[in-house]
Amino acid sequence: MKIATWNVNGIRARHAQVQAWIERERPDIVCLQELKAASDQVPTALCEMQGYWCYWHGGPGYSGVGLHVSQVFAPERPSFTHPSFDHEHRIVAFEAAGIVVCSVYVPNGGKDFAAKMRFLAAMAEYTRDFDAAGRTVVVCGDLNVARTESDVHPKERKPRAIGQLPEERAALEQIIGHGLVDLGRALDPDNEEMFTWWAPWRNLRQRNIGWRLDYILASRALAARAVSCSVQKDVGTSDHAPVVAVFI
Repeated sequence: MKIATWNVNGIRARHAQVQAWIERERPDIVCLQELKAASDQVPTALCEMQGYWCYWHGGPGYSGVGLHVSQVFAPERPSFTHPSFDHEHRIVAFEAAGIVVCSVYVPNGGKDFAAKMRFLAAMAEYTRDFDAAGRTVVVCGDLNVARTESDVHPKERKPRAIGQLPEERAALEQIIGHGLVDLGRALDPDNEEMFTWWAPWRNLRQRNIGWRLDYILASRALAARAVSCSVQKDVGTSDHAPVVAVFI
């Protein structure tokens, strides 16, 4: 099984890149974030990719999440759901083959930090409920928090920068603490160059001076089957890179 996540930073600008990437990688599940488009603004070719069920959840110019689900993985179209705290097209989930998969786009927090913290707290309750019910869950997406200091390049480390604040990191740990495993870090614990986002100036991406903001979090039993979780740093022109996990 292959699960992928990518903050595309505008699906209309990058639909051809996204389609080519999906056709090349053929993930069983694709989680997309920051669509910046309503469903009727997404190019038809991307909506009708052969072998996939597609779901778009967004509005014009802001936020938005989506899912592509392989018809081999889910022979019948899944039901796509949103928790009650989703007020800005920031989360969509489905269940198939006994696995709940969520595509999540956490608020940046720059304009409304309190709203970001409320969303993270709601996410912790969401994952707690799944854990309490014994459900197998994968949470994918742009969580907009660098989990530790090693998830930020030394040149980008700033004690009071949003995305690096202790209270944000504590909130992320609460989410993960409900039976989830951070696959990227679990499979490559000593890699201090594992970044998924780069500010779009001064060739920071080419120099790999970035932050790790995009994650695949999986329930422990499923995480034990993961053999890789890689950042595809050289794919696309978004300011984020895709993250792809493979399970046996």
